[in-house]
Amino acid sequence: MANLEVEYCGVKFRNPIVTASGTFGFGYEYNEYVPLSEYGGFAAKGLTRQARSGNPAPRIAETPSGILNSVGLQNPGVDVFAQYIMPELAQSFDTNVIANISGNTIDEYAQMAEILSDTDVAIIEMNISCPNVKHGGLAFGTDREVVEELTKTVKSRCKKPLVVKLSPNVTDITEIAKAAEAGGADGVSLINTLLGMRIDINTRRPILANNTGGLSGPAVKPIAVRMVHQVYNAVKIPIIGMGGVMSGADVIEFMLAGAKLVALGTGMFAKPDLILDVKRDIEEYMARFNISDINDIIGTVTLN
Repeated sequence: MANLEVEYCGVKFRNPIVTASGTFGFGYEYNEYVPLSEYGGFAAKGLTRQARSGNPAPRIAETPSGILNSVGLQNPGVDVFAQYIMPELAQSFDTNVIANISGNTIDEYAQMAEILSDTDVAIIEMNISCPNVKHGGLAFGTDREVVEELTKTVKSRCKKPLVVKLSPNVTDITEIAKAAEAGGADGVSLINTLLGMRIDINTRRPILANNTGGLSGPAVKPIAVRMVHQVYNAVKIPIIGMGGVMSGADVIEFMLAGAKLVALGTGMFAKPDLILDVKRDIEEYMARFNISDINDIIGTVTLN
């Protein structure tokens, strides 16, 4: 039997396939299609300090090779997750849960990390694509110095492995990754969605009520693979790769680029049991190339 087990930030995953936050709810929904134990782990819906109802509709728009979303972090708040949802997940399912957090200030992030550190989550993933209200509303993830300061503060109050989720909407993603590493991050995940827009040519108005949204799906995969490879060569901390994964071949591509774990996201909207096809594809690939351990392919792309 080929070995699919991967260790990420000291946590053992039965296989390298996880899910992207925001696409998987809190796991219950997809468990109706495939047992959660099929995944190495999953990232729960993004959490904020207080409950949020999200943006007004319409907040999803299809694109030729993906979707634009402007859901607006609808969630019950970190306290509800910590007190009620996570204990039930831990009791009901045998899988690693990655908690994803978003904040408007450094202190909000730190408070959430502290709260979640006392739960059974395996990893805390910090979304830095959020507006920094104390620095003019620009996203935390676009400023190298702010990323390092944020990561250092949150890490000092976090008892779980801390993974920083990087935004692709920057000039040089390697500089942001290095700032997260310098701040003490245990790992990074990338990419988050690309900012996009669609316009209804009949009404001459944006389709999304919030005007713009995050682009995900197959269209972003080549950008994501390129950024994963760049970051793999820039930092020593491990990577969770994501962006347009639709098959086992896509997972292999991300791992060759340098990802240790790979997340499914938009593809599961089209095929809720995608994990089964992906795992089969990976096993067939390993058999075809006589690979006994999936870890052996990480970062092994040969450049021209």
